[in-house]
Amino acid sequence: MILSSASPASVALTIAAAAAYAVPAAGHARLSERAARTALIAAWVLHAGALAWGLLGASPRFGFAPALSVTAWLVLTVYAVERQMFPQLRARWALAGLGAAAVLLALVFPGTPLHVSGSPWLPLHWALGVAAYGLLAAAVVHAWLMQRTEQTMRLGEEPQAGVPLLTLERLTFRFATAGFVLLSATLLAGIFFSESLYGRAWRWDHKTVLSLLAWVAFALLLLGRARFGWRGRKAVRVIYVGSLLLLLAYVGSRFVLEVVLGRSA
Repeated sequence: MILSSASPASVALTIAAAAAYAVPAAGHARLSERAARTALIAAWVLHAGALAWGLLGASPRFGFAPALSVTAWLVLTVYAVERQMFPQLRARWALAGLGAAAVLLALVFPGTPLHVSGSPWLPLHWALGVAAYGLLAAAVVHAWLMQRTEQTMRLGEEPQAGVPLLTLERLTFRFATAGFVLLSATLLAGIFFSESLYGRAWRWDHKTVLSLLAWVAFALLLLGRARFGWRGRKAVRVIYVGSLLLLLAYVGSRFVLEVVLGRSA
């Protein structure tokens, strides 16, 4: 826990963002559509400010919690864009709760100081990795909505997501495909340009192994979809397994380093 390293501005932005997220998360049944949307937009902007302060400020830091916070912000960005195309999509309260938890976690565990790298390609490598996390996390959210919609349809109830099941399925696989492409680019860059990026040759470690296993899981998912028509529960399970492996690869390893062992990578 490194709260003492946070600046007053960072603390203020984080608390304001968490409070704004809490409004639609806790009061989704009582708020009007306009009030919930306004609160979520304000939270999204404040969240972006907190991320920018932590990553681009005088003492930039990064770690497992900021990675989760960036991922949550990207998922909310995707949701905001999707709402323009599918106004009936209903996942605001769950995503607001996710955003509040992520932004507070990043305040408590801001990570370790970022050191200036000699490689100008390192920021691009990180951007590819974070974007892959965000798109695959969006795939997980849509898979969860798809699963809930299928369950409510089996019970003869109105779908809670507000979007037809086939539309959710199509969106899930689009996000999984886009995330897989970016994950592939991230892994290829790490394998072939590791020495240029990190100053050391590529090596087998738990992070590499878990990342490759996640890549295999998503490759099987897309292959199974194309060749065998995988859908429904089978597809959702593979998405969950691949995402869990990817989460453990970076977030899990950094959690162990920062919290359990108390040192930087």
